[in-house]
Amino acid sequence: MKNIFLILLMAILCGCSQVGSQFQTETPFLPTYTPTPLVIPTVALTPTAARVPSTAITTETATSTLTPKAVVPNFSHIVIIVMENKELTTVIGSSQMPNFNSYASQNTLLTQYFAPTHPSLPNYLALIGGDTFGINSDCIHCYVDAQSLPDLLEAVHLTWKTYQERMPEPCYLGDSFKYFQKHNPFIYFTPIRENKARCTQSIVPLTQLDLDIAADNLPNFIFISPDICNSAHDCPINITDDWLGNIVTKLKDSLDASNQPYLIVLTFDEGQGNHGCCGLPELAGGRVATVLISPQVKSGFQDDTPYTHYSLLKTILAAWNLPALGKTAETGNVLITVPWK
Repeated sequence: MKNIFLILLMAILCGCSQVGSQFQTETPFLPTYTPTPLVIPTVALTPTAARVPSTAITTETATSTLTPKAVVPNFSHIVIIVMENKELTTVIGSSQMPNFNSYASQNTLLTQYFAPTHPSLPNYLALIGGDTFGINSDCIHCYVDAQSLPDLLEAVHLTWKTYQERMPEPCYLGDSFKYFQKHNPFIYFTPIRENKARCTQSIVPLTQLDLDIAADNLPNFIFISPDICNSAHDCPINITDDWLGNIVTKLKDSLDASNQPYLIVLTFDEGQGNHGCCGLPELAGGRVATVLISPQVKSGFQDDTPYTHYSLLKTILAAWNLPALGKTAETGNVLITVPWK
């Protein structure tokens, strides 16, 4: 009997132990399992849902509400005044040119601006034709049958004139006292020269400038060549500076009164050295002082970007949304973009 009782007691004890073990196994399993389906969806979904719409909204808002700044202002008038044969270091800081230096300090000075070549004529051709056309002298009858800036201006109904000091009459051919044809690139382009009405209307003596200012009839594009003395070619630079102060004052007074965006460029056809840059030949036309005068340029600013005469023409074309002309299509002749406000 004792043996039977012991056997029954041991069976009961073993059964309870198995039941207890079952509860211990199942009870801790529930908290471990329960968080798993809750945590994973939260981490995977929340950041994704927040990030995608945020990026899309920001991009759309910037695109639709902000107007991009123009690369070059859309000027109503652009004036170029070209003087002769002076390197930047001859002009900037010179006590003989207080007007020029005042314009440079109050507006924007391009400190790394280079002329393409020597002598005068091919530089003038480059300024309005985008090329020197293989010309390497100050020839008189080396006419060019090619497109130039005036052709592009007239195609979009913009007006132009070149005012040539001491030129005897409109569309005059050849040299005269203190007037030299080599400083008048427009007359070299056959499509202009051989159209008498067009030539007479737009290639005029400098005396016409006062009449056009008085009549409030300044063209969109203006190119001014001083005579051989006032250009600093044959006379001291203080004479050029006096002449320049007078002409710039006239132009600024008239253009400021129009309350429209304008640009006056003071530059030199070539320097006294042979330095070049940015795609020009190793021996080029030297570094010249070029000043941008405009309500649209930064005041007291110096731009050290390398530029050429082709850069200036390229910038004029960009201002009026005109196609490339000659070497203005080359990437080395960069657009003038830094000085604009």
